[in-house]
Amino acid sequence: ISLSTRGASEAVVSTQSTGEQIVDNTCQQLVINPQQFDVMVMPNLYGNLVSNLAAGLVGGAGVVPSKSYGENIAVFEPGARHTWMEMKGMYVANPAAMVLSSAFMLKHLQLNEAGDLLIKAVNNVLNKRSCMTIDLGGQASTLDMTKAILMELDALA
Repeated sequence: ISLSTRGASEAVVSTQSTGEQIVDNTCQQLVINPQQFDVMVMPNLYGNLVSNLAAGLVGGAGVVPSKSYGENIAVFEPGARHTWMEMKGMYVANPAAMVLSSAFMLKHLQLNEAGDLLIKAVNNVLNKRSCMTIDLGGQASTLDMTKAILMELDALA
C-alpha cells in the first residue's frame, strides 16, 4: 500500500504514525493484530480485498456498514461487496449492513436521533439472535430480518 495514496488525507492524519505495507502483509497483520490500525488508506482494489477480509473477521459481509467521504461527496453502503453472488435472487441476504449504512447516512444528515434508533434496532435484533439470516447461522430470509428490525424500531420509538 503506497504512501502516495495518502494524498489529501495526510493533513487529517498528520498526528498518526504512517507506514507502507504490501497488501498480503496488511491482510495478515489485520488478522493477527487488528488493533494496530486506526485508519487505512489504499486504492480501491486493495480496499475491496481488505474490507472483505475485515468483514469476515467481525461476522461477515451482512453486518458491516461503511461510509466513505470525498471532497464534496459522502457514500454510505455495505462495507463488503461482491460476496456471496451465488445466492443472488434467493432473498437470503442479511439486510443489517445496508440498514446500518442508512443509519450512518441519517447521522451525516444531522438526523442523529433517527440514526441512533436505527442502529439500536439492528443491534437489538442481532443480540437477541432470534431472527438470523443464513450467514449468521439462522434460517431467516431478508424479509424476515427486515421485519424484525422494523418491529424493534417500532418498539423503541
